[in-house]
Amino acid sequence: MTSAARRCPARDARRRLAGLAVVSADGLIVVDKPGGMTSHDVVARIRRLARTRRVGHGGTLDPMATGVLVIGVGRATRLLTYVIGAGKSYTATIRLGQATVTDDAEGEVVRTTPAGRVTDDAIRGALAALTGEIDQVPSAVSAIKVNGQRAYKRVREGASVDLPARRVTVSRLDLLAVRRDEPDVVDVDVDVTCSSGTYIRAIARDAGLALGVGGHLTALRRTAVGGFTLAEAATLAELEERAPEVVTLPLAAAADRFFPRRDASAAEATVLSHGGPLDPAGIAGPYAVFDPAGGLIAIVSERDGRARAEIVLAPA
Repeated sequence: MTSAARRCPARDARRRLAGLAVVSADGLIVVDKPGGMTSHDVVARIRRLARTRRVGHGGTLDPMATGVLVIGVGRATRLLTYVIGAGKSYTATIRLGQATVTDDAEGEVVRTTPAGRVTDDAIRGALAALTGEIDQVPSAVSAIKVNGQRAYKRVREGASVDLPARRVTVSRLDLLAVRRDEPDVVDVDVDVTCSSGTYIRAIARDAGLALGVGGHLTALRRTAVGGFTLAEAATLAELEERAPEVVTLPLAAAADRFFPRRDASAAEATVLSHGGPLDPAGIAGPYAVFDPAGGLIAIVSERDGRARAEIVLAPA
């Protein structure tokens, strides 16, 4: 019997189907990022699972940090600029008594000061002073660019980096626990809700400075980005199991969750999908506009008496 005669048509068909480039749908994925990975590492993993290079993330998490990382796939990558600007929540542990070059546990300890005598009331006072609208100097080891180069890269090359303070809002900084498991350090667990651009490492650093003993971050877990929380986050292992269908919030559903909604008529949908303006609806923007079938057309804001698209998302 020849090799051709031994071929199984059904098996050959399955092999041909397996070779097709099935690509995940457009949408968002709420990932529970593990420690030890950069945000870019997670994006690279999702690119492989979703079988597309059109993947991005909505707000960097340091390798040490875990928790909510919003990933955009396909056309949903265009929503990420709004996700990046959303408020965020964290649980964190601040260690008082040690300062590090990076303001977290990944950096070398540069100063130690016994913190055993720092009282709980003093800790509460230091945290209270870092709540509300504050001018915060970002950590020198950050992704902020200085003369075209990331600050963290300049620090690692031995350069001194002075970053200007930025106005941020820490709307909640709750003290969860004070632990005195070692004689010269104090570990402080906190729950934080803050504006985009707030550095939790800087809160740890500044609390330690205020108390005169130094401080750095030893644990950080992001619990929410905007309305996206850990309750709906998937692990990378879970996403591996259902690849390439890894999107958890299709594009229209994601926009409906994140933005105020406006439903357009068929005529309005046609105008807007071609970049034309609509009459204003009096909705505080940006907001999402949907066609009569429920499809997402655009993200819109109102100005100068017209509703104009910031980005058009309807398929070309």
